[in-house]
Amino acid sequence: MTDGGQRQYGPLGTTLVIIPTYNEAENVKPIVERVRSAVPEAHVLVADDNSPDGTGKLADELAAADDHVHVLHRKGKEGLGAAYLAGFRWGVEHDYGVLVEMDADGSHQPEELPRLLTALKGADLVLGSRWVPGGRVVNWPKSREFLSRGGSTYSRLLLDVPIRDVTGGFRAFRVEALDRLGLDEVASQGYCFQVDLARRAVKAELHVVEVPITFVERERGDSKMSRDIVVEALWRVTAWGVGSRLDKIRGK
Repeated sequence: MTDGGQRQYGPLGTTLVIIPTYNEAENVKPIVERVRSAVPEAHVLVADDNSPDGTGKLADELAAADDHVHVLHRKGKEGLGAAYLAGFRWGVEHDYGVLVEMDADGSHQPEELPRLLTALKGADLVLGSRWVPGGRVVNWPKSREFLSRGGSTYSRLLLDVPIRDVTGGFRAFRVEALDRLGLDEVASQGYCFQVDLARRAVKAELHVVEVPITFVERERGDSKMSRDIVVEALWRVTAWGVGSRLDKIRGK
């Protein structure tokens, strides 16, 4: 948790839950329905990267039946970061007050979203955290947990970021906080996009709160994690960390 001091926060406004999809035909309907049930006042934006399996068409059907569901059709698969940035822009253009990041595969429990939004009443950014007391993962092999914990710890120490779950992707932002992150400069595409936004939030002195969540491994469809994603995260985090230390030496 970063220090929010005596900062005063206004009302949250309407929430938009952004769900990036690529070949999530088995998951898109259940996750959207769970979000609508957990936070009926919120809207949902499915940001689909032209999924070959018809995810976008299924999302269109959901939107046609529910005016709280929207679809952003993108030209092709460009990575998690690009999908979220497009979703952020859409949310800002349509005057939402809160933008939420959530995976399509059910690993982020929509039923926990009300707790994140409650915490956001006194924060700029709330992270759903697996690695704070009360947080946990379900159905992960020890090797996957070791990789995730290790990656988060490596990022936290190298970047000097006081956040336990730096790589987590279940997040709620106040829209006005996004303006301070320099999103036009973000180039990270894979899961290191989450690390990038976390370090930018700390650098911008945003008040960040971590709320414990239960992360559940997907039951349907294929994981998007790959060796290339891990390699991108490793080299970008290392470059950011080294660059930050060099700046301090130079007095910048």
